[in-house]
Amino acid sequence: MQHRWVEFIQDVLITIHENIRDLKERRSFADPEELIHIEAKLLAYNEILFTLRSSAAEFKIPQDQLGL
Repeated sequence: MQHRWVEFIQDVLITIHENIRDLKERRSFADPEELIHIEAKLLAYNEILFTLRSSAAEFKIPQDQLGL
């Protein structure tokens, strides 16, 4: 079961990183209204990554094992 949790977290992280990359690409040609939305989403994704990194450190889980 533990292996499944690692796979789950890695899948979520892959999706987050893909979304961040897509948003950074869209940011270069976004209009001002969309740019605000993109920046807010990037901030939220980065906050999630920070939280996951902090929790991994607290539980002494190697970040590279999870893909952080």
